[in-house]
Amino acid sequence: MTKAIILAGGQKKGLYKNQAEPINEALIPIGQRYMIEYVVEALGKSKFIDKIVIAGPDIIQELYSKEPNIFVVSNGDTTVKSLIKALEALSQRNDYVLVVTSDIPLLTTRAIDDFISLCLGQEGDLFYPIVEKEINENRYPGIKRTYVSLKEGVFTGGNVILLNPQIANKCAAIAEEFVRLRKKPLSLASYLGWGFLLRYILGKLSIRDAEEKVSKVLGIKGVGVISSYPELGIDVDKYSDLEVVTKALCS
Repeated sequence: MTKAIILAGGQKKGLYKNQAEPINEALIPIGQRYMIEYVVEALGKSKFIDKIVIAGPDIIQELYSKEPNIFVVSNGDTTVKSLIKALEALSQRNDYVLVVTSDIPLLTTRAIDDFISLCLGQEGDLFYPIVEKEINENRYPGIKRTYVSLKEGVFTGGNVILLNPQIANKCAAIAEEFVRLRKKPLSLASYLGWGFLLRYILGKLSIRDAEEKVSKVLGIKGVGVISSYPELGIDVDKYSDLEVVTKALCS
């Protein structure tokens, strides 16, 4: 079985008109539920997951205080620090861990199980889902995503990873920079080197090229996994995203 970690400490702004202060992403209301509740439900029904650790504010502890397989720890001041704190809460750290952000309320159990199934039997320290643009836009018209053009096609990334917990501390500093640049493909490509950036601009970069470069920079084996489930990556960053997911979940 696999443990799951939900990173729920992020703050969002610009979701509503005249929103003066950022609000916690996990506690954004969609219909009659908080956004994190959709994510927890999808994970809780997975055949692969037997325990969920949430790194987030204290109010989330109140939501899940009676759930025996859900544990809440306080979040760190960055995404990676929240991940490290959640990993420290796991008594068993030898198995792979599914790491999920709390702002993907369209996440489904089927999408989770399919992704983990695709990862099984492959060698790697970090598995990252990518979804073709055509699939993404056909399933959820109007959704705005960051896309990357590769030799194999045009893809968007997920907000889910399957991780070997043993590599977390080793990669923490570089991972912070990856997280910061994750929605700026050109900046990320430049960070990985000018040769890498040139191949990206010329459309000559393949999934394998990206895997090898990221693996070299992090000192691990990273694997890109093509998924047919956009729900792994559609996050709520702006009001138009909130409109799309609210329609999908509440209509």
